[in-house]
Amino acid sequence: MINDTARLMNDLDVVVNTIAPDIESKLLVVRLEEVLSNYEIHRKTQKEIDNDIQEKINIFLSARKIEGLSNVTISGYKTELSMFAKYMNKAVVQVTTAEIRRYLAHNKDWMISTVDRKLSVLKSFFGWLVQEELLLRDPTLKIKAPKKPKRMPKGLSIEELEIVRESCETLRERALMEVLYSTACRLSEIENMKITDINIQEMSARVVGKGDKERVVYLSYKAIYHLRRYIKSRNDECDYLFVTTRKPNRKMTDRTIERIIDKINKRANISKKLTPHTFRHSFVTLAMENGADLADVQHLLGHEDPRTTLIYAHVSEERKKQAHKRYHVQ
Repeated sequence: MINDTARLMNDLDVVVNTIAPDIESKLLVVRLEEVLSNYEIHRKTQKEIDNDIQEKINIFLSARKIEGLSNVTISGYKTELSMFAKYMNKAVVQVTTAEIRRYLAHNKDWMISTVDRKLSVLKSFFGWLVQEELLLRDPTLKIKAPKKPKRMPKGLSIEELEIVRESCETLRERALMEVLYSTACRLSEIENMKITDINIQEMSARVVGKGDKERVVYLSYKAIYHLRRYIKSRNDECDYLFVTTRKPNRKMTDRTIERIIDKINKRANISKKLTPHTFRHSFVTLAMENGADLADVQHLLGHEDPRTTLIYAHVSEERKKQAHKRYHVQ
């Protein structure tokens, strides 16, 4: 019981000093001893402390949903935090920095990008709990993000793009490929695009991106041509732009789109890995090569921060060589 009193005094001392760091610690300890001497103190065991981590996760997800985060982002948070809760299996207040580090390091198969994503979600979760005064301290505060290898995203060259085009076997495959490339849309944006979102006259489409933010993207002549052929070939009443072939026709899931791109990739047999995101990289690479302004590309991609766009904006060796010839003082 004496040890429990000492623990409580220490915990209260830490709390008070965190809230009011200028307080006189010795005087505080004396006053705490006077007050606590009138009580019998019993410290709960770990089993007696309520495991509220899942409850706190549900509150966090509800708050984020109200704030307008997309269903895709909410779903990602839910998956990551559920894995974390299962690993910890204890009250939020008991989670320590060391335990979070162990969690992030326990699976050797996790890539650096995976660990970085998991830490980002945990920082968002614990930071929110502190901000909402549901937790006193943030155990992720001292954990630094892992250093990621600086690898330039690889887009397709013009030649590789033509090979991919020739590797499409169906009207749906070709239309999907052309829309992915010409709009530079994210996978989730293509998945949720509807026929009514397309403006043929303006050669544009309205998409809803991250944070439920709407923007306009543009379609090339090739994309419009192959999209018209694909839509004309359909015999269904589904509103979505890309639909399943089996009845009843419904919108394709992100996994279905990925499988289609995988099939095209195998036929194309190019050195680069082909994914839905490869077309986004390709659009930016070739646009920048042709002199597109960074700010314009930023808006077309739906990036809030121009630094995100800069990841894509690498310059080819040929362009650097030409720039050197043009601007080098003899």
